[in-house]
Amino acid sequence: MKKLNLPDFDFNIIEKSSQKFEIFDEVRRKYVALTPEEWVRQNFIKYLINIKGYPASLIAIEKGLTVHKQPKRFDAVVYDKKAQPLMLLEFKAPEIGITQKVFEQISIYNQLLKVEYLLVSNGLKHYCCEISFEKEEIIFLKEVPEYNSLLK
Repeated sequence: MKKLNLPDFDFNIIEKSSQKFEIFDEVRRKYVALTPEEWVRQNFIKYLINIKGYPASLIAIEKGLTVHKQPKRFDAVVYDKKAQPLMLLEFKAPEIGITQKVFEQISIYNQLLKVEYLLVSNGLKHYCCEISFEKEEIIFLKEVPEYNSLLK
């Protein structure tokens, strides 16, 4: 897999069949297909847990919701200690650029969840922003915040 703009982590990877690999997802506690997008997700989740102090028990991966009567699925969500959604995360494969369309996708999900933080990454570039609903503004952060700094 491609080297990402994240620290190196150890993973449990198995070969299921010729050229088909699976990676152990510590949050979901199961092996999942190792796609380029999954590689980004697994690395970023490890970064959040091991470097930024996000509790693994407060992260959910591939949760569904309904937007305009259409079923949708977001990549990950981080909850606060009261089990309220706090941050939405959207991951793309490294070869996929982070475009306005990606931000529109995560913003549509956020119309329902109304989280204060959005994070988008393709493993090479990461964007984290804070949403101020009162001021109706989006503030792009210079780095991904520590978990405890998100709690108010």
